[in-house]
Amino acid sequence: MARRLSLPAFCAFIICFSMLNDPVLCKTLKRDVKALNEIKASLGWRVVYSWVGDDPCGDGDLPPWSGVTCSIQGDYRVVTKLEVYAVSIVGPFPTAVTNLLDLTRLDFHNNKLTGPIPPQIGRLKRLQILNLRWNKLQDVIPPEIGELKSLTHLYLSFNNFKGEIPRELASLPELRYLHLQENRFIGRIPPELGTLQHLRHLDVGKNHLVGTIRELIRIDGCFPSLRNLYLNDNYFTGGVPAQLANLTNLEILYLSHNKMSGIIPAELARIPRLTYLFLDYNQFSGRISDGFYKHPLLKEMFIEGNAFRQGVKPIGFHKVLEVSDADFLV
Repeated sequence: MARRLSLPAFCAFIICFSMLNDPVLCKTLKRDVKALNEIKASLGWRVVYSWVGDDPCGDGDLPPWSGVTCSIQGDYRVVTKLEVYAVSIVGPFPTAVTNLLDLTRLDFHNNKLTGPIPPQIGRLKRLQILNLRWNKLQDVIPPEIGELKSLTHLYLSFNNFKGEIPRELASLPELRYLHLQENRFIGRIPPELGTLQHLRHLDVGKNHLVGTIRELIRIDGCFPSLRNLYLNDNYFTGGVPAQLANLTNLEILYLSHNKMSGIIPAELARIPRLTYLFLDYNQFSGRISDGFYKHPLLKEMFIEGNAFRQGVKPIGFHKVLEVSDADFLV
């Protein structure tokens, strides 16, 4: 026999159902209202003109603020996404953002933000996507970024970050995409990044990094999911170790414009998904194994600017591989 709801329980059900279908009946959490209004005061007119009213999640006839996404949690609305990009925001990274504790996505890319990422960024425990590319951010990456255990996408490229790549990034168990290209990083890539089981894309191109590939892949079973490895335009030395072929999911290997030397091991031609191989402008020598020319998926292999034996030929037509956010963001 089916159970019947008591009158109080039935009324509570109706109220909750109404709230879900009319979010305005829910109040926005005061913490989030205060944080967004502080951000509004700091970002400038380009954002402020479209942020009307006091409630970022909407109030009465007023819609939610542009770029702000809210969700219902319990009896309140909370801000879960903040996407304010390509509007020429000027000034320091707004620290009040770190009070939006329910954020899952923060996107400030293609603005003119300056200064450091505040260490309080570690408070955003639910953050999955952090996109700050194409700004003028500076200083070192705070180690607190390693506290973002839910992070899957990290875009810090095209800024002025300096110092070493923090080892704390290896503490992000869900990380899939790591973009650090075109900054001022120095030192070596932490080999601990190889322990990230889900990392698919690692781009550290156009920095001031040193070291060898052998150091990078020294941990057994490293980079099990890696598809794209961009090391171009740095100061890497040494050779290409045959053990690199253990990265069986590798599709793109971009080594252009370094100071690497030695021969290219034939084992690399056995990487089943290898599609793009960029070796140009290093100090490689010797011959190229016939296996590369017979590889069923290899579309491009570029060799110019080296000391290969006469007769060694490239594959495909040279082009710069650039990817957009749309290729990776979900």
